[in-house]
Amino acid sequence: MANRADPISELELRHELAKETADFARAYLRWMDASDCERMSYPRLRLLEQLHCVGPDRMGALGDELGLTPRNMTALVDALEQEGLVARRAHPSDRRAVLGELTDAGLRTADELLEPRIKELTALFDTLEPADRERFLAAVRTLLDGLRDRGVRI
Repeated sequence: MANRADPISELELRHELAKETADFARAYLRWMDASDCERMSYPRLRLLEQLHCVGPDRMGALGDELGLTPRNMTALVDALEQEGLVARRAHPSDRRAVLGELTDAGLRTADELLEPRIKELTALFDTLEPADRERFLAAVRTLLDGLRDRGVRI
């Protein structure tokens, strides 16, 4: 690559963007996994958050919202069900559908953990100024839209 003081070509810039973004994504996911407190990984936290904020929902819709395959969604719900945090129940009007919902213990856990855990997972963004956080979020949303336009499941 060219010396940082020298202007870089468009091709070099694209290469740097791809490399640095991939490096950041991998490192950020590793950091999120390493900060896994109280067995509350990010996918588990997101499921509790979704059920807490939206309420019971079809397993397929939950999986779509969380970006999980049906197999991964089943494994996630199975684990939380074994812990007594989530329950499955029949859909009231569609006998083929199964709803996931928080149990009373799941509701208490969500109430206790969601806010502090989300603050912990987003602390890295405190290194950015508020305006930079807004620009970063806008850029990430634009990139996600670009991936969706290319048929990538988010």
